[in-house]
Amino acid sequence: AEEERPGATHLEFPEDICEEDVDLQPFKASAVRRPVAEDKSIAAAVSMLTKAKSPLLLIGAGANRKLTSKMLTEMVDKLGIPFCTTQMGKGVVDETRPEFIGNTALSANDYVHRAINAADVIVNVGHDVIEKPPFFMTDHKVNVIHMSFNTAEVDPVYFPQLEVIGDIANAVWRINSAMEKQDHWDFSFFEHVRDKLLEQIAEGTDDDRCPIYPQRLVKDVRDVMHSDGIIALDNGVYKIWFARNYPAQQPNTVLLDNALATMGAGLPSAMAARFVYPDRRVMAICGDGGFMMNSQEIETAVRLDMNIVVLILRDDAYGMIKWKQLNYGFPNFGLDYGNPDFVKYAESYGAHGHRVESAEGLAPLLEKCHSTPGVHVIDCPVDYSENDHILNSEIQQRAAEL
Repeated sequence: AEEERPGATHLEFPEDICEEDVDLQPFKASAVRRPVAEDKSIAAAVSMLTKAKSPLLLIGAGANRKLTSKMLTEMVDKLGIPFCTTQMGKGVVDETRPEFIGNTALSANDYVHRAINAADVIVNVGHDVIEKPPFFMTDHKVNVIHMSFNTAEVDPVYFPQLEVIGDIANAVWRINSAMEKQDHWDFSFFEHVRDKLLEQIAEGTDDDRCPIYPQRLVKDVRDVMHSDGIIALDNGVYKIWFARNYPAQQPNTVLLDNALATMGAGLPSAMAARFVYPDRRVMAICGDGGFMMNSQEIETAVRLDMNIVVLILRDDAYGMIKWKQLNYGFPNFGLDYGNPDFVKYAESYGAHGHRVESAEGLAPLLEKCHSTPGVHVIDCPVDYSENDHILNSEIQQRAAEL
């Protein structure tokens, strides 16, 4: 239970076993240190990075640990190597830094993948197959260093040339201690990708349509949340927009599921975060479909006198599946539905209900709710009409032109 991955552990026993009387005492926990990477693998990684022309850091779910975050930040400080993140690696290193070149919210053909394809050495830190692939290896032109607690699970799209297995923070520290920034490193193309990506992300952030444009929504949420504020995402197409366009500044400030894509997780995840960090701003961001799968927890939040904001992105449909259907060329079928009046629904539980009436009113409403005690549920209509064009076509076309 105390080994990787960290998190809650559920133990379940049959009732007859639980009723048995025993005179045994629990064993005392043994003293243990995590195994560290072997010296030769560290030396091989240092050699590979030193000889590289354009190395790149890719930070995944397994790197989302406090000490690993500290060590990776020190590495970027010292060596200046650009980095990108997976959805569950967001915020391990501050994504507002100039070395950040994007998130792999899409598995291929985004701006960040042009940088990945241009790298000759990729240090894949904390790669975890629970996440969808951040990139696809298609040939042997790039050297990939797999740095993790566990050995790589090799398949046709992931076959690293070097594995550094053991405590990740320790391995990063040892590599960083053994290296200096190399004069022959060339990050100019990475910087070009970053600049063009930032330009693309900024598009639409001032769009005044209502229902709200996703790019405007992400920007306004980022402006309202403090650097240590926590957003807990449910699962829907908005997760792509937040993973890609929302720069996380600290570890575990963007809580999302990039594995089983569990719907209904946003609200209870935000409630748990509020218990752990009572002095931070915490917001659950849910689609209307995901919210209705666990909406009864509003009663729990009210009963426990929690201060929490719940932002419901309403498109009256299962938007992610709708986008996938379009992507596969299928007609829209069986994905549209009706919703309750979310303002009245919130008030029936004793929470505060709000409705976004205009794009310019979103940010002030979010600020008001975060500044006012209590449970606040916000009904925010969202316009996903351009999702298919932007995510499936436009981004790929513009990235290919870099």
